[in-house]
Amino acid sequence: MTDLDFFWDPVCPWAWITSRWVTEVQRHRDLSVRWRFISLAMLNEHRTDDWYTPAYRAVHLAGLQCLRVGDAVRLAHGEDAVGRLYTELGERFHPLQRRDSFLADPKGFLAEALAAAACDPALATEADEAGHDTHIRADTDLALARAGSDVGTPIITFHPGTEREASFFGPVIARIPRGSEAVRLWEAVETIATTSGMAELKRSNRDRPSFD
Repeated sequence: MTDLDFFWDPVCPWAWITSRWVTEVQRHRDLSVRWRFISLAMLNEHRTDDWYTPAYRAVHLAGLQCLRVGDAVRLAHGEDAVGRLYTELGERFHPLQRRDSFLADPKGFLAEALAAAACDPALATEADEAGHDTHIRADTDLALARAGSDVGTPIITFHPGTEREASFFGPVIARIPRGSEAVRLWEAVETIATTSGMAELKRSNRDRPSFD
C-alpha cells in the first residue's frame, strides 16, 4: 500500500524542496512513496501571458523531456527507479544549478543522471519520444482532478486509493526541514490534509528557495 503519491516536474524548485522533505521523513518513518508525473509544460501549454516568455517555455519543455525519460525508466526499471532518477535530476537542476548544461546537451545531461540512478543511460534518447506524453498527461490530469485546476507543483496525495485519500497543492516551503522538524511538519500537514472539509491554508512566499 502506498502512503503518498508525489507529483513532480524536475524543473520546479519548490517541488524539489518539498520532495527532499518527504525523503527526509522516509529516513525516520516507514513511508512508501510513489513518484508520479506532473508536467508544467502541459499545464501552461495554452498560456499567452507576457511573463510566459520563450525562455520560460523552454525550461518547462526541458521538464517534459525529463518526464518522458522518467516514464521510460518506469517501464524499464520499475517505479522505485523513478524516485532515484528524480533525485539525480533534481540535484543537477537545483543545488548544482546546471540548468544550462541541460539546455546545451540534453541527452548527455540525462545519460549522466540515468547512470547515477542505476538506470540504462541509453534511455536518454526517450526525451524526444512523444509517445510517453499519454501517460504523463494522464498523471497530470489526475493530479489536477485531485487537487483542483488552479494549482501548480508540488501536488501530494495522502493514502491514495483508500477512504482516507486526501490531496493538496504543497506544502510550499523555502528550505528543507530535517530530523524531528521534518517529522513534525509531516504530522501537521497530514492532519490538515485528512481533516474533513479542509480546503486551503495559504500565505505569500517570504523567502527564496534554499537547497541546503
